[in-house]
Amino acid sequence: MKNIPILLAECVQHHLETYLHDLQGSEPGRMYDMLIAAVEKPLLELVMKHTENNQSKASQWLGINRNTLRKKLLQHHIVD
Repeated sequence: MKNIPILLAECVQHHLETYLHDLQGSEPGRMYDMLIAAVEKPLLELVMKHTENNQSKASQWLGINRNTLRKKLLQHHIVD
């Protein structure tokens, strides 16, 4: 069985291929920002749910500084 990071990467690649195909030859713009925005909010929501909104634990799970997590939670309107 493949490991999760490989499966996730294959899934992302498949959907990006579909996105490019759907553009029908038009050039994409800001793909990096689009992908990060699409992935970051659900990731933060899921981690916050599973850590029972414990920002210290969530920052450890994510491998980011707690202040950075707080900033991202505010940006995505996950916390007030």
